[in-house]
Amino acid sequence: MTDRDLVKIGNWDLLDGSLWRYIAAVNLVDLVSGEQSGPNNDTLLFYDQPEYDVFWQMVTELDVPVYLHPRINIPQIQDLLYGHAPWLKGAAQEFADTLSTHVMGLCTNGVFDRFPNLTVIVGHLGERIPSDLWRIDDQLARQVPVGMPMLRNLSSYWTTNLFETVSGNFATDLLNFHAKEIGLNRILYSVDYPFVPIEQGVAWLNELSETMSSKDLLALKRGMAVDVLHLNR
Repeated sequence: MTDRDLVKIGNWDLLDGSLWRYIAAVNLVDLVSGEQSGPNNDTLLFYDQPEYDVFWQMVTELDVPVYLHPRINIPQIQDLLYGHAPWLKGAAQEFADTLSTHVMGLCTNGVFDRFPNLTVIVGHLGERIPSDLWRIDDQLARQVPVGMPMLRNLSSYWTTNLFETVSGNFATDLLNFHAKEIGLNRILYSVDYPFVPIEQGVAWLNELSETMSSKDLLALKRGMAVDVLHLNR
């Protein structure tokens, strides 16, 4: 994707025109979660906070989707969580844990309610969130009486604001389950190269062609990306 680039909001002045002009020039914003600031780089930034509403307003007005991408935790958190099992750092566990928390923060802190036309894309089959929607909705419903600002069930945002990409998670049964939970029209194919070989993705698509209709397979491989990323405009 040639019109894709990386945004670290902490490096931009959101109130000048530079970020607006930058986003207007690309079709997709790749936004990194788990960004850090502060004198010791130990202050986490969460884009569900009100100070980032100016950014969400900007991308909504420009009708540009935002791909929210994971990164490793700051050393203090990484040591606490994974010092006992460093093999869980990165893609096996850390990325899903970190980014799913960030995405659910966007939901529960009302970002999608304030910006109902906002589109956010989450990789690796939604960082496991759609696999657990029933329990998430059930437990979050108990938070409404104590002030949670989210106006809807979290699962509903997967039908209006959130999309997921496969991102190298080539689990056919899981894909089928997610298609039932959020709809195949909320899922885009991607490989996650170089972490997953392109050949592995091709082999998986060939397997899908044996069980999925040609219409659905084309939508997964290309059609949804064209629509969501506005590749035809």
